[in-house]
Amino acid sequence: MSRNHLAIAACALAVLCACSGPGSQDSNSHGLDLKGMDLTVKPGDDFFSFVNGTWVKTTAIPPDRSSWGNFAILADLANRRLADLISGLDAQKPAAGSETAKVADYYASFVDTKGIDAKGLAPIKPELDAIAAITDKTALAQTLGESLRTDVDALNNTNFHTPHLFGLWVAPSFDDPTKNQGYLMQGGLGLPDRDYYLKTDPKMVDTQTKYRQHIATILKLANIDNADARAQGIYDLEKKIAQVHVARADSEDVHKANNVWAESAFATKAPGLDWATFFKAAKLDGRTSLDVWQPGAVTGIAALVGSQPIEVWKDWLTFHKLDANSAVLPQAFRDESFAFYGQTLTGAPQQRPRDKLAVDATSADLGDAVGKLYVAKYFPPEAKAKAQAMVANIVAAFGKRIDRLDWMSPQTKAKAEEKLKTLYIGVGYPDKWRDYSGLQIVRGDALGNSERADAYRYQQDLAELAGPVDHTLWRMTPQTVNAVNLPLQNALNFPAAILEPPFYDKDADAVLNYGGIGATIGHEISHSFDDQGSQFDAYGRLVNWWTPQDFAHFRAAADRLAAQFDAYQPLPDMHVNGKLTISENIADVAGVSAAYDGYRASLGGKEAAPAQGYSGDQRFFIRFGEIWRTKYREPLLRRLLLTDGHAPGMYRADTVRNVDAWYDAFQVKPGQKLYLAPKDRVRIW
Repeated sequence: MSRNHLAIAACALAVLCACSGPGSQDSNSHGLDLKGMDLTVKPGDDFFSFVNGTWVKTTAIPPDRSSWGNFAILADLANRRLADLISGLDAQKPAAGSETAKVADYYASFVDTKGIDAKGLAPIKPELDAIAAITDKTALAQTLGESLRTDVDALNNTNFHTPHLFGLWVAPSFDDPTKNQGYLMQGGLGLPDRDYYLKTDPKMVDTQTKYRQHIATILKLANIDNADARAQGIYDLEKKIAQVHVARADSEDVHKANNVWAESAFATKAPGLDWATFFKAAKLDGRTSLDVWQPGAVTGIAALVGSQPIEVWKDWLTFHKLDANSAVLPQAFRDESFAFYGQTLTGAPQQRPRDKLAVDATSADLGDAVGKLYVAKYFPPEAKAKAQAMVANIVAAFGKRIDRLDWMSPQTKAKAEEKLKTLYIGVGYPDKWRDYSGLQIVRGDALGNSERADAYRYQQDLAELAGPVDHTLWRMTPQTVNAVNLPLQNALNFPAAILEPPFYDKDADAVLNYGGIGATIGHEISHSFDDQGSQFDAYGRLVNWWTPQDFAHFRAAADRLAAQFDAYQPLPDMHVNGKLTISENIADVAGVSAAYDGYRASLGGKEAAPAQGYSGDQRFFIRFGEIWRTKYREPLLRRLLLTDGHAPGMYRADTVRNVDAWYDAFQVKPGQKLYLAPKDRVRIW
């Protein structure tokens, strides 16, 4: 589960942390996948391998993927369903300009690679010419401001930066959650994180070399002269930007992110950029203030705008304009983009089929319109009603867990229970759909459609910034295989596409659903009380509602859990970063614990009946282990260990070692590798 729009505002089940999925079950299609288990492994030695070992040994990662497992399989299922729905829209002859016609036209334009190739660089040439015409820093600020966007995907994946020079995020204010605030984020990097520029080990140096080569190749494909020298200049500029970027750990600290600057203060706090021109071009002029998430980075980047040659900035703009749009440029650009971002950075040997990429692009730019199609066909009202009932049961179980805490003072408990009672939980799809009536989609104009959709989304975000706070606003689409916690909204989203086997099966018995989606629900609820969420009250205010003694106990337990994960070593030269992954690890422990309580409560405190050769408790934990079924290619695994707030799936499955009921279910004894003495088990919630 990955963290929000920004550091703290969301916690989701990262799609890259995949597992098993539809079609991987044994003959009991609504039960456990017994064939995927490895019974030669003791549960107490390696629970992940006990549950998933045979699947790992016998399953190949598809050639167009860098990881594989349940999340990826479900995402692929949703993609195939949507491809069928969208490709059939033309036969329905939707009215011109209707939402359905826009979906059909966007998709048809994206899959029309012959048409894209025939146009060459003509569609993007006016934008490249405009960059070439920049002659001074005022014009540069104008162009940089016009390119400001709300890069939701970058922020959702906890990158804490955007590929644009800066990124804007709109959400309730830290200090007054009745008002929306604009948050300005650091940006400017083409590689995934500052460490990709700053580390000097051989593998990272090789990646840096290949990135410089990638920059040069993109410039050469656009017939730009002196491409190698320009590529070096672009890379050197990005390295300077990386050097002023705020590190990931500091970006995660929400107290360091609460820095409200008046618009008039930017010129003195971050000199070098013509902020008045920038804000006017970005349509942010006249705003009273922005929250600067990483002030050191904003100050450092602005200084680089002032100090670095304008020609280098023009080259940087040119490269990123081409690189960001490679999917809708001629084939050579698409191939080069995949060669670097697909093969080098994630290890995938083949490109994904164009129709799948088209569904992803259409979902990204017309998300709710596509979501309506998905929900109408694949998420019936009875599925939503059953999922909502499970949510209510797990919320109640979590409340009871709070009541039973012997280390928490009554005043802190009261605040926690208040927060739980005011939590908004969206299941399946939003209460209100986004409107696309003002978005122009033109069949045959793939580049224009993408850019107009981007600009339209930005205009909607600006309107949100000026409008009232809506705590029911969704930050994910129904077709997303994920879930999210939004601390500033005190809200959760559970999209329809994750409410599928093995997470949720309306025809399976309760114990399996609680072990799957139940643990996911518990995970997301607990994010409201993890190391970040615990710093927001019931109304989304950034305020300390803990007694000092309670918070000290919480931090000590969190530190023990971080140390537990620090010890995991998936590669010979890399360990899991327990501090980076602590929020997700806390949520995993709390989530499976709350789901277990919810399952037992749903049966009046009794254990479920045995089935498939396992007791009810065993089946609960085996299903939990199944959802983390995962395989990674090494380049992606390295990237995730550096940049992702989630531990690899195999260690998330093993978090059951902190749950007392797991020991009883599988008779785990001292001497087994996962065994923890009762005093060493981390129990936070």
